[in-house]
Amino acid sequence: MPTSFLGSALRGTFFLIFGLWWSVRYPLKYLRRKVSAESQPSYGVQRAEFFEGAVKVFFALAGILVEQFIPTGPHLHLYSSNTHSWTDLTPWHFSTMYLFFLLSGIVDIVSHSPLKLPLGLDRLSLSMALFIEGLLFCFHANSNAALDHHLHSLLVMAIFAGALSALLEVFIRDHIILETFKTSSFLLQGSWLWQIGFVLSPPWGGPGWDQTDLSNITFLTMCFCWHYVVALAILAANSAASRCCNESCQLKFGDIDVELDCGVCIHKGNKSSSRALLRESTLDDK
Repeated sequence: MPTSFLGSALRGTFFLIFGLWWSVRYPLKYLRRKVSAESQPSYGVQRAEFFEGAVKVFFALAGILVEQFIPTGPHLHLYSSNTHSWTDLTPWHFSTMYLFFLLSGIVDIVSHSPLKLPLGLDRLSLSMALFIEGLLFCFHANSNAALDHHLHSLLVMAIFAGALSALLEVFIRDHIILETFKTSSFLLQGSWLWQIGFVLSPPWGGPGWDQTDLSNITFLTMCFCWHYVVALAILAANSAASRCCNESCQLKFGDIDVELDCGVCIHKGNKSSSRALLRESTLDDK
């Protein structure tokens, strides 16, 4: 089954949503850690990661259902006894990819439940899902054309970069450099999947780009680098906007801090003010 533009765009949107969300959340979390001496993750961080897991589960389930039950899909049939051959392995490839992201989302949710899974298991499950995705795309080619192989080889580079950064986060948690690198890899994956859709199956119809023209390979290699430059520009813009938002909120509310992971304002001086009131009441009693 050839790659469809809609399927490639939907997969790209999945990674773009997480990349854009992280490009805002991680800088805000970093700014909050700079002004907070708390070593334990705040309630807002836990809610944000629980929400991420739920969104991941939703998208993964939707992806599996779409891949399996579209009119041309395999409908959970893997082998045909009539033709004695495999049936539509491409949807099964993508269903397998979504399956591991589904497991990653479930681990994210359970990690913030009363079960209290070991710290870092959520990052490990995400790294495993990305490694599986990279493995599947290493051997995913709809034809023997060089351009098809080259497009997916570039995609695999972005996938394994994200998998490596997620694996390092198992041991070095809440490191802004690793989080930024992982975010950039997700943005690159998402935009490049859209690019693959435009190259192999243009939405306006037609056979796609010339698979035998070597100049297309040269151009797309440069285009891959441009995609990464755009991802870095998005990261820089969202980081600058997060910093401006943080500073303006502090100027506006004074001693009111911002729970940056969920946008809720909280009072930094609750403990100190309560202690002051307690001391005053004690003196009055005397």
